[in-house]
Amino acid sequence: MIDKLVLFGATGDLAGRLLLPAVAALHAADRLPDGFCLVGTAVEDWDEDRFRRHVAERLEKHAAVVPSAAREELVRALRYEPVDVTDPDSVARVLSVGATGSGSDDDGTDDRPLVAYLALPPTLFPATVETLGKVGLPSGSRVALEKPFGHDVESAQALNRLLEQVAGDAAEQAVFRVDHTLGMPTMMNLIGLRMANPFLEAVWNSTYVQEVDVFWEETLGLEGRAGYYDQNGALEDVLQNHMLQVLALVAMEPPRRLREHELRDAKVAALRSVRQLTEDEVVTRTRRARYTAGRLADTGGADGEEVPDYVHEDGVDPSRDTETCAEVLLELDSPRWSGTRFRLRTGKALSARRKGVLLTFRAPGTSDHPRADDDAERSAGSLWIGVDEPNDLTLHMTGCWMEGSGLGLVSLELSGQPPAAEFPPYGHVLLNVLSGDSALSVRGDEAVEQWRVVTPIPEVWASGRPPMLDYPAGSSGPPLLERGRAAG
Repeated sequence: MIDKLVLFGATGDLAGRLLLPAVAALHAADRLPDGFCLVGTAVEDWDEDRFRRHVAERLEKHAAVVPSAAREELVRALRYEPVDVTDPDSVARVLSVGATGSGSDDDGTDDRPLVAYLALPPTLFPATVETLGKVGLPSGSRVALEKPFGHDVESAQALNRLLEQVAGDAAEQAVFRVDHTLGMPTMMNLIGLRMANPFLEAVWNSTYVQEVDVFWEETLGLEGRAGYYDQNGALEDVLQNHMLQVLALVAMEPPRRLREHELRDAKVAALRSVRQLTEDEVVTRTRRARYTAGRLADTGGADGEEVPDYVHEDGVDPSRDTETCAEVLLELDSPRWSGTRFRLRTGKALSARRKGVLLTFRAPGTSDHPRADDDAERSAGSLWIGVDEPNDLTLHMTGCWMEGSGLGLVSLELSGQPPAAEFPPYGHVLLNVLSGDSALSVRGDEAVEQWRVVTPIPEVWASGRPPMLDYPAGSSGPPLLERGRAAG
């Protein structure tokens, strides 16, 4: 296991809110290797004391469940070096920083294998990766970077080529494209549910499943992320990556073995089967909207505060025409899923937090492909698989009940809660990155396929089709799309 982590963007929101708390949790559980060294680096011209105070504050806010003694021990060992990611000399200096007393040279430098983790704005990825290639990483090192991986098919392919130059002969084994959704226990539970329960796998197809809904709805607003979010919007921030990963795990053929190569091959095959929308279909099978002024919900992490129109939020450029809610209806060209509709819907500032997968089964007696009539739909069952807390499982069924001298239909519900995860999602991701397990990494061709799926949508949206809708912050958002009905 690699014992040195160089965290680019260490002063940013992602590092302070998610990555550093995950490191603290791993440290408290004694899951980090002996002599572990974390070198923070960012554009800020700070000394190490300033950086350590900053991290201590972040951990107190976002890792309060970690014992204070473990947090303090981690903070004391942190190193920091300012960086210009376009300057090879600056990057080389950062990479050489070591932890005195942990096997480094007397001057505090070392050349042991490391993980270069790019918690940076995506626009800086190409320049940073190119500089890493010029400097050269120590043998056995790895590069980790956050989604989104490019901004379209061509840029994703170009980024892949740059990463190949840095990785050298190690290729994909030395590159980790991080989508923290894959670190959520529920994601692996999706596979386990199918492979360990024959009765589910037997009906996991279009003959029995009428519709698959993937929801990623939040009550939170921008939470200080306007600078990043306004450049991407709901489609590229969540749907193009997190939600397509969920779709791939739901739709893929079960791999013979849960090894990283077989698992990622299966996901890529599922993504390749997604039918790309035509321009006309973008108008009828997608919806975009943004929130207007209102009061956020007081659940799901939101605190009930009043927020202005999205276009009047600090850091938002109204000319970008950025959406805060996106919905897409997709179909798959595969024997397993032909005739089943897949709906992906994500949004911010909604009335309830809903993240998960809903499989709606066909009512008995209906044909394989057309939608069932209303009466039959009411008696069809469904399976809900919660994602990202609560990770609940709920199976809705219909049974019979004695009503006087006859029988009546009654709704039945079976539900359960999997055990709590040992670590937050980023804890699982970091363990995989440090140990070299690529199962939770998005492969290069996978990243390209995800962009292919959404490729026509931004261009059509930029032409004003379908029109941008509004919804009050704290409301349920626009109604769900129906296939074949214009999204206006």
